[in-house]
Amino acid sequence: TFKETVGPQSINHSGQLPSVSVSFGLKPGVSLGAATAHVKQVADRVLPPVITTSFEGSARVFQQSMTNLGLLLFVAIGVVYIVLGALYESYIHPITILSGLPSAGLGALVTLYLFGNELNIYSFVGLVMLIGIVKKNAIMQIDFALDAERTHGKTPPEAIYEGCLIRFRPIMMTTLAALLGSVPIAFGWGSGGEARRPLGLAVVGGLVVSQLITLYLTPVVYTYMAAMFKTRRIPDTRPVTA
Repeated sequence: TFKETVGPQSINHSGQLPSVSVSFGLKPGVSLGAATAHVKQVADRVLPPVITTSFEGSARVFQQSMTNLGLLLFVAIGVVYIVLGALYESYIHPITILSGLPSAGLGALVTLYLFGNELNIYSFVGLVMLIGIVKKNAIMQIDFALDAERTHGKTPPEAIYEGCLIRFRPIMMTTLAALLGSVPIAFGWGSGGEARRPLGLAVVGGLVVSQLITLYLTPVVYTYMAAMFKTRRIPDTRPVTA
């Protein structure tokens, strides 16, 4: 018997298997990352396990870029460590300088979560910016401490304590300048500001948390590393008064 019904005029194939393309658009204010996550969630809930799904077009490019950005972040930290190791001729001091990065990353992620934003390309750019800003604060402290040890023969606790006191003002000035410059981006002001908002939130949150923690963490790590590896210091040649 024959029966008339409605069917597709053509059947698309992908890898010799029948395939169907489903397109979607973005509502104003919805990011591509949130849209792809929602589509993936609905597909996993509705479709049977025997059906495989994949994104194409800009959604696929976005997912690939997010994977590469995670690798880029670790590569950036590795390059910074190598450069600092060459400058200080030490394997230890770069670790001390980079010890504040976890607190900055934690502050950025918590801020993004509290404001309902996600990790995207803009927020990853903010994390890379934090690497440069946060390590700069530690460099100013450790540079002074190393000079005080080698020139004046101070002990590591004395040297880093004096370095924190003297370099506190420039550290606060540069941090506040970067923080205030990122506030308009965090509020999403200007044309296209909503898309750039994760960048500002990541920088502001990371700077606030790292500034509160690294002023205490860097001296502790520096003192611990100095005691652990017994760094050599130039002896104090100043005459001793009777």
